[in-house]
Amino acid sequence: MTELWLDITDIPATGRDFSFSDPAIWNEPIRDYGLPHRFAPEAAPVAEINVTPQKTGVLVRGRLTGQVITPCDRCAEDAVVVLDSPFELYEELPRQGELSLEISLLRRRGKVLELDVGGILWEQFVLAMPVKPLCSEDCLGLCPGCGRKIGAGSCSCGESDGDLRLAPLRGLRVTKPTN
Repeated sequence: MTELWLDITDIPATGRDFSFSDPAIWNEPIRDYGLPHRFAPEAAPVAEINVTPQKTGVLVRGRLTGQVITPCDRCAEDAVVVLDSPFELYEELPRQGELSLEISLLRRRGKVLELDVGGILWEQFVLAMPVKPLCSEDCLGLCPGCGRKIGAGSCSCGESDGDLRLAPLRGLRVTKPTN
């Protein structure tokens, strides 16, 4: 994943705005994780964030926008996913000498306090993506017999009789017992 640490030591109490538009922030983890996503050059994700220091941590507010091209979950054709996802998170400062099982998005390097912006942006990208992207809401998927896209014309395979191993159960009728 892209290493992108932001020095937040000198951010004023009112906060500071940042913009991240480099596609490498998302392209590197997409490649590393073997995901089928890609971006049109003019619509790569852009993240606008505001970082505001707090007494015991940092508040991060932002919005992720852009377009992702990924395979449709039903027919595997290109589906364009429009991202417009606001987010807000609070990351607590690590306490001196305290061990944690969680990986912190904040770290101290001497007197410098750094925020893992790469981790935050990747997390927000993953959360903004739909679980089952579709090329259209009315996509019917593929014919299980011939693999042709349903709705793109008729196929010659006709209606499937299902799994032949289950044929003896087709006539089975379940009735409610009478007392």
